[in-house]
Amino acid sequence: MRRAPSQPPELPGYRHVGILGSGGFADVFLYEQRLPRRQVAVKVLLADDLSRDTRSQFVAEANLMAQLSAHPYIVTIFHADVAGDGRPYFVMEYCPGPSLAAQLKQAPFGVENALRTGIRLAGAVATAHAAGILHRDIKPANVLTNAYGWPALSDFGISSNLEGELPVHTMTFTRGAGDAATSTGQSAVGLSVPWSPPELFEDEARADVRSDVYSLAATVHTLLAGRSPFEIAGRPNGSLDLMGRIERGAITPFTRTDLPRSLVEVLRKGMAVRPDDRYASAVDFARALQRVELELGYATTSIEVPRLVEEQAAPGDAGGAIAPPEPGDAQATRARSVQSVVAQQPQEEATRHRAPQQVVAQQPAVDDRTVIRPPGTTHEAHHGVTDETVIRTKPDPAQAAAATTARRRTRVGVVVAGVAAGIVAVVVAVAVALSLSSPSPDDPGPEASESEDAVVEEAIPMPTVAPGVVAPDGTSATFAVSHDAAEEGDVYRWKRVDGIGDTQLSKGPDVVVTGLAPGQSVCVDVTVQRGTKTSEPVRGCTA
Repeated sequence: MRRAPSQPPELPGYRHVGILGSGGFADVFLYEQRLPRRQVAVKVLLADDLSRDTRSQFVAEANLMAQLSAHPYIVTIFHADVAGDGRPYFVMEYCPGPSLAAQLKQAPFGVENALRTGIRLAGAVATAHAAGILHRDIKPANVLTNAYGWPALSDFGISSNLEGELPVHTMTFTRGAGDAATSTGQSAVGLSVPWSPPELFEDEARADVRSDVYSLAATVHTLLAGRSPFEIAGRPNGSLDLMGRIERGAITPFTRTDLPRSLVEVLRKGMAVRPDDRYASAVDFARALQRVELELGYATTSIEVPRLVEEQAAPGDAGGAIAPPEPGDAQATRARSVQSVVAQQPQEEATRHRAPQQVVAQQPAVDDRTVIRPPGTTHEAHHGVTDETVIRTKPDPAQAAAATTARRRTRVGVVVAGVAAGIVAVVVAVAVALSLSSPSPDDPGPEASESEDAVVEEAIPMPTVAPGVVAPDGTSATFAVSHDAAEEGDVYRWKRVDGIGDTQLSKGPDVVVTGLAPGQSVCVDVTVQRGTKTSEPVRGCTA
């Protein structure tokens, strides 16, 4: 059962709008920032989980995201602080579009879109690796869509460093019954089983960049298949079932016929059981996808990376993006001061792709809940894949000696526990440092209020947006709009909330949304534009 979201905190300079999501240790709310005016996502730690470990992890996530915020395909973080009620929070870029997991509920991705998305995410992952950070929870639910329709990698809550040191979350589990119940503290690490590499199922799990490459390849596979790579329709797909298939490398074959063999092989190599058999880096994986783009005649997607310095960098070259090897040059990719990554030429024996055929695969049952189960319990087999970040308990040092005699992989010992959707919870601690060094933020003083009043003195009236009326054929919806004190030249700016399409202008009195599927509901955000100024947005939805 999902827990009820917490109450949104009062934040100076922000106005609460709504709830975006809930996880195991934090909630994410939609706020409107007053200056500069924009919508933002605010992640707030739950009040009943303010332990030192949780706070430290939350601070770590904020700092990690801040290091990577310049990348176009990583969610940007703007600010971190402690609310007046003592709950730490940080303010992030609001991505209004659906996550990749939500998009998959409609249909699998086309080949061109999946390739483009995979290459863009590979650049984001390579950027994290260049900063010494492993993401460790790459999956469709952790890739959002920004206002431009671009993918945005999020949820660095269980990230670790490149030395392979896994983040540790200390939790208390209760064993026994009645008065005999006892509590034992255990350390655990997070993972999302359907997209996790087999090395993370070991008792002493050690991750490296190739572990992220595996999860990235598994995510692209999911975009094309419409289900996780090891899910089998009509068969049990619980975590233990999936872990057995993952350890055997038993990838479920594609059912669609428009995929070139070269793409299938790229994904298979990316998800190889042995790390040494995978691509050595996210950039190598991206370049393999670029070669498929060239083979199919698609426009080449650039790999956006920071000053990537390779071992064979040319003397005097400034790091920028990546250029392919010169003809006849078998050396590594060189760093150059250019803005895009040019793909390597396709291999001579690249297989021609088959004629396209639209196939809609069976969708996975997605569950973003965060669930914590006591150690020793197993994940009951079911026919739907759980899209959750789970907790794997680390072996107790006192029991390690006894366990040595049975030194093997312990799939049952991998406790399937939640910490979903990315450990949305990440766990905050901007608190410890900030609450000790400064008092809780107070309401803005008179000067701040006067400053805000001066800016909004000539505020544009907000529109009134009536509920949308769907046309009889179900392919369009009409929203009646109006506003007080209308002046000549006023227009309405509107955009679909689901991120589809560009911002539109209308002189009113109606806003018409077209291109709907029969039975599809739609919401729009409408503002009044007067000259160069706009009002606050007002949302309207179909009934």
